[in-house]
Amino acid sequence: MRNKFKMLVAIAATAALALTGCAAGDSGGGSNEPFKVVAFTSGNQTPIGAWWVKAVTAKAEELGWDLTMVQGDFDFQKMNPAVESAIGQGTDAVFDGYTDVASIGSIVTAASDAGVPIFAMDSATEATDAFVVNVIPDQQLIVDETAGAIEQNLGTLEGKNIMVIGHDPHAGIRERSGLAVETFTAAGANVVGGEPQQIISPATGRDEALKLVADYLAANPGGLDAVWTGWDDAAMGAVKAITEAGSSAVVTGVDAISESIAEIQAGGPFIATVEQPWPAILDTVIGYMVTYSESGDLPSSNFETVGVTLVTAENAADITPSDKL
Repeated sequence: MRNKFKMLVAIAATAALALTGCAAGDSGGGSNEPFKVVAFTSGNQTPIGAWWVKAVTAKAEELGWDLTMVQGDFDFQKMNPAVESAIGQGTDAVFDGYTDVASIGSIVTAASDAGVPIFAMDSATEATDAFVVNVIPDQQLIVDETAGAIEQNLGTLEGKNIMVIGHDPHAGIRERSGLAVETFTAAGANVVGGEPQQIISPATGRDEALKLVADYLAANPGGLDAVWTGWDDAAMGAVKAITEAGSSAVVTGVDAISESIAEIQAGGPFIATVEQPWPAILDTVIGYMVTYSESGDLPSSNFETVGVTLVTAENAADITPSDKL
């Protein structure tokens, strides 16, 4: 184990884990033992989650790490005990990919009790001592860019009827869908229901979004100007509902998957999505973990946000789809 982190845990009441450590103990940079990592994600059934599993596995093999990968399938009753068990069998670090800190309290406790740090990406929307670092895309920038695309297309947001579709169990989607409601309301738009319309499961998000939009259009013909969605799969459902209803409403998403990019290029209701720099974020977190494995040093900040790219018809051809990473 990295003795420096154990020391930080012991003084957590007076110093945050985000402070940079000093030299490691006997298991630091000079250790001949492979660096042991327990990595987990609840979202492995999504394109980005599946990419993360493969990418982390490849990075660990390249670096010679001893990796235990736990794939949660959105089932926390299955995933959390598996991760806790892996931690209990001994590890040097834990890596959380795309799993909201609010859903893993028992894992955080298990890691703290074992004296090991949790590194994370896209796992909380604000600083938390549960992680020694969490790197995420800038959620406000995502909303600013997509809301701006809708405003540019419609000419104004004032008086427009806009549906916001979210999924609260995902920290990033919850944050940005809430910010979207605030942004549209402040601009004078009418947000359907006054809050995000919730998708129950990402696995059925496309069908759920289709039904949400289709039902609304059936009850309010011509009464919808735009649909803002927190991720592309839901956006694809909204696009289908709008197309089938013959509506002129426009749609934005987040993720830049192949289908959404193709729809944007086709010139239909889908007008914009957002590319989040997942490979660069992964490299950043892996870099912090490498530093910790070699010296015991921790990141100087436990929360970082990074920029994103708005994808429209003008630049869609230059974007690598997130499901083709």
